Amino acid sequence: MFRKVKAYFSLPSTIRRLIWEAYVLLGWARIQKARPFAKIAPGLGIPMLETPVVGLNRNQVIEIRNISKAVMLASKYTLWESQCLVMAIAAMKMLERRKIASTLYMGTARNKQGQLKAHAWLRSGKLIVTGADTMDQYTVVGLFGKRCPEKGSGDIVYDA
Repeated sequence: MFRKVKAYFSLPSTIRRLIWEAYVLLGWARIQKARPFAKIAPGLGIPMLETPVVGLNRNQVIEIRNISKAVMLASKYTLWESQCLVMAIAAMKMLERRKIASTLYMGTARNKQGQLKAHAWLRSGKLIVTGADTMDQYTVVGLFGKRCPEKGSGDIVYDA
């Protein structure tokens, strides 16, 4: 336990703050997941809209990587289930707060016994934010794009 506390305090303060934000949003996302999907789907973005794969600046790439790291770390210590969909929703919300567009993918596959299994992952630009480990094993069956134009850009923000 002491090693984990020491490791936490050895992290940069920006990452430590992001870990706390991720922890809170993982809890919020877990509550959302418990609701009927039809109720939470509108908050995930525009159905079947893929956000651009290009267009991130250097600072956004750094922010995305830090958010990815914070969500992965925080999810290991939650008192509730924080698997792929919960992590993707939490990370999407963190990116949205920073006006960074993202796309949440949902996929399905069959295991060796023929049972259906599901997975969710989040992409922003060319970066996979969450769920990269097994996403290649799944067929995309749905996606939600969250556009987040800069404030004052004149772009229309779509809240589906």
